[in-house]
Amino acid sequence: MAFAVMETNENQQLLPNVTLGFHIYNNGYSGTGSYLAAMELLSRRHRFTPNYKCNSENLPAAVIVGPNADYSLDLATVFCIYKMSQVRYVYKTQGFNNPLKPGLSCEFDIYFHHMFPNIGYQYEGLVQLLLHFNWLWIGVVSMTDDTGEWFAQNVLFAQKGICHHFIKKLPLTAFLSDVMSSQLEILDIIKVVFKSTANVVVVHGEIHAIMTMWWMEIYAEQLDMQISTKVWVMTAQMEFSSLPIQRGWGIHFLHGAISFTVHSKALSGFKHFLQTRNPVLEKEDKFLWAFWEEAFNCFLSDRLLGKKDKTPCTGNEKLETLPASVFEMSMTSHSYSVYNAVCAVAHALQAMYSSRFKRTPVLNGARKELWKRHPWQVISLMHKILLHDQYNNFFFTKSEVGFDIINWVTFPNKSFVRIKIGTTEPQALTGRKLTIQDDSIVWPSIFKQVSSLPDKRKKEGETFCCYDCIPCPEGKISNLTDTDKCFDCPGYQYPNDDKDGCLPKEITFLSFGEPLGIIVTVFALKFSLITVFILGIFMKYKDTPIVKANNKDITYILLVSLLLSFLCVLLFIGRPGKVACLLQLTAFGMIFSVALSSILAKTITVILAFVATKPGSRVRQWMGKRLAYSIVLSCSFFQATICSIWLITSPPFPDLDMYSVAQTIVFKCNEGSSGMLYALLGFLGFLALVSLTLAFLARKLPDSFNEAKFITFSMLVFCSVWLCFIPTYLSTKGKNMVAVEIFSILASSFGLLGCIFSPKCYIILMKPELNTKEQLTKRRN
Repeated sequence: MAFAVMETNENQQLLPNVTLGFHIYNNGYSGTGSYLAAMELLSRRHRFTPNYKCNSENLPAAVIVGPNADYSLDLATVFCIYKMSQVRYVYKTQGFNNPLKPGLSCEFDIYFHHMFPNIGYQYEGLVQLLLHFNWLWIGVVSMTDDTGEWFAQNVLFAQKGICHHFIKKLPLTAFLSDVMSSQLEILDIIKVVFKSTANVVVVHGEIHAIMTMWWMEIYAEQLDMQISTKVWVMTAQMEFSSLPIQRGWGIHFLHGAISFTVHSKALSGFKHFLQTRNPVLEKEDKFLWAFWEEAFNCFLSDRLLGKKDKTPCTGNEKLETLPASVFEMSMTSHSYSVYNAVCAVAHALQAMYSSRFKRTPVLNGARKELWKRHPWQVISLMHKILLHDQYNNFFFTKSEVGFDIINWVTFPNKSFVRIKIGTTEPQALTGRKLTIQDDSIVWPSIFKQVSSLPDKRKKEGETFCCYDCIPCPEGKISNLTDTDKCFDCPGYQYPNDDKDGCLPKEITFLSFGEPLGIIVTVFALKFSLITVFILGIFMKYKDTPIVKANNKDITYILLVSLLLSFLCVLLFIGRPGKVACLLQLTAFGMIFSVALSSILAKTITVILAFVATKPGSRVRQWMGKRLAYSIVLSCSFFQATICSIWLITSPPFPDLDMYSVAQTIVFKCNEGSSGMLYALLGFLGFLALVSLTLAFLARKLPDSFNEAKFITFSMLVFCSVWLCFIPTYLSTKGKNMVAVEIFSILASSFGLLGCIFSPKCYIILMKPELNTKEQLTKRRN
């Protein structure tokens, strides 16, 4: 504070002809002290009369608040009423989003400037640090105030796989009386911490937390506990501080500790400023006097009355001779934040005065009036001067947004050094937000870095967070220890038997060389030869009554379509290609449309032939080949239209199915458009249903025209096959799905062939005496 004010006053470019001053108030680590300090600031000097300052010049331009977060809320209840700009060099607590003080109507964020990075960045970096060292089994110690409660509840270690053995509350020990009253509580924390199997302890505290940790070391030594087996990981709010009684104590408990600090840098002239301090020459600086007497254990001449046994201070004492446990010569992160806060206020005042002099001419001694200002006038200028993030935290440069990671190294002479071992940069890319130099870290002498092993079980009766590993589910692997989830292999790979790695999948399809492909091919060719044989019989005996009576042209069309249906299954076998995929389902749909429309034409012909024999029937004019051809052509044309639209809009194409079968990639034809496929199959189902219905209605016609019975039975077989096809196809995976399609095509086609043509072939070849006109026209008695 003093160094920043001195620099500002010596800078001729900043606030010329203006001298900054400051008052330091001590809140005594209590809310009552905070209110008292606020009242003193609003009173006349040397008189405690709050709110009785008639001259606005004596009101401060801003109030710099810190280092305790909760106590700054107490100050806010007073200062925001007077619209004072308040600069905090501690983190923004939850109380500023949801004020804890009842009856407070002013908005904190308007009057506050937080010279501290977003606290969420620190917690994110803390979790990344623990994961970096694989510290998954930790202890947590937090303060008993609201900030410690919020930390324990909202830093979600468990979501990252980090388990805590214990969470303990650290009592406030700012005074010796606090230690005495909290002795049992401190002893309980010591027993829990040092008996725990967790070798890493996260400490969420503030500036006075290290004083409590110091007492913990003393008690631990009395209980013969090894304090050097633990690594303390401390938050940036903590700063080294001590009570006078702790001056001669060792600080070995900090050796190897890791802490977060706000980004800071060395300031030129700061060390010289400290080296030239002399309380004898600065008698009006009572703060320096009190510090000097405490630090060097001496008394200044003006205060020797009644203390004859004490050593007088000469003023020649040097601060650099003090151990670091008493006074640090380097610029700490807290000191750097205070320095930035003073500079921010100075620049805001400079901006305010500069704008006034530009707008207002100085006449008749009016310059003095231009220097008058009110505290609230500084607020808007502070917002303009400082950079800020989306959380309303302010900085001079973007480099102050993140945190440094510090390693504490102590020495027997009660000194220590802070070694920067890494940084957290929240604005960096994912995976680069944490940078740390593992080789530069000094660990405690007996520290053992142990993480939770996956083969450990929970200890009965203890909140132990190590766990049994369960096997990954099918299709997933895990090649990491202490992980809480398994992950999938890429689509072209599958898990090995141990589920700790991935193996390449084999591309499969129904080929002509495998047993199933050979069997299907043999049956297709065999059924094709049978169809050719039947077609040959019908062509040879085309002039016989039984062939003529069944419309031989439609019969030829039906036999040819059945022959093609047997042969089209060969398109489903072999490596799928572009042409094969285009023809597979469209050829199947067209061929079966011709076959079913031929059967429908034959059924309608049978019905019309019987009706036409009745006296006076006009159906004779519909009899003939023209009706049968019209049915076949119209049905085939409709199906051809569906196939054409399909091929034009979304044609089938070769595709790789990586997920239906675990260890193989199925090379198959993708139908392209499921809607067009359903339209094609729906039309085939419509033809089959109509043919079955008409044949069933005509089943009781005289024997002379009993082909309807054969058609009825054949359509029952056809429909049964395709009804069974649906659940079988849906329950099958991989290349077996193609085999199910082929089987359904062969079975339904052969059912039509056998049921319709086997009785006729039997009569033609085995019972030629029945193949006469008299037998065909003979009715049942």
